Amino acid sequence: MKKILDWVGKKSLWIVASLLFSTLRVRRHNAKFFEDVRAGKQPFVLAFWHGSMLFGWYLHRPSHDGRVAALVSRSGDGEILAATLERWNYRLIRGSSHVGGKEALQLMIEAVAAGDPLCITPDGPTGPRHRMKAGAIRIAQQTRVPLFLVGMAARRRRRLKSWDHFEVPMPFSPVSVWYSEPVIVPPDLREEAFDEYLRTRETELEELHRKAEEECFHD
Repeated sequence: MKKILDWVGKKSLWIVASLLFSTLRVRRHNAKFFEDVRAGKQPFVLAFWHGSMLFGWYLHRPSHDGRVAALVSRSGDGEILAATLERWNYRLIRGSSHVGGKEALQLMIEAVAAGDPLCITPDGPTGPRHRMKAGAIRIAQQTRVPLFLVGMAARRRRRLKSWDHFEVPMPFSPVSVWYSEPVIVPPDLREEAFDEYLRTRETELEELHRKAEEECFHD
């Protein structure tokens, strides 16, 4: 039965998600810096929490004449997600902090250095929830490209009982999206200074997530 469900997921998730997300009423805030970089076809690193990842990838999917890379784990669920992202024209990089981590990090650095933007969930693939790992910061630091942090929330949603509280927006729901200004990671950060910088960016991403939540539920 699981093999059948996995097969159905690989074939149909992208269709269901695309139809659902096309109905959402999205409000973006502080998006100008990001849109300017994207319009200029410049590479960047874009980070959003794992619980919002499916809509985050849909919203930032590449145009037909562009390329965007995405990190996807080698798990069974990752296979379903990979099939969806391929339909959305992403360049897939397979691995995680647990499986193929060093190889995946190097592949992401090479992709960004070659000019491809990168979307990444910094608390994935297994958490802890909203606890940023170092990958996004290290990639932006080594490639000298801007890092954008993105917080997202839907007013009407279903929240799954998973470690990341995975959110599924309901049809036609308002969605709030908040972007950071471009973050340029200092090239000389090491050890304790790097860890402190990482926690600062984690707090910033969580603040953007909080703003999105507040707009949705206190508007």
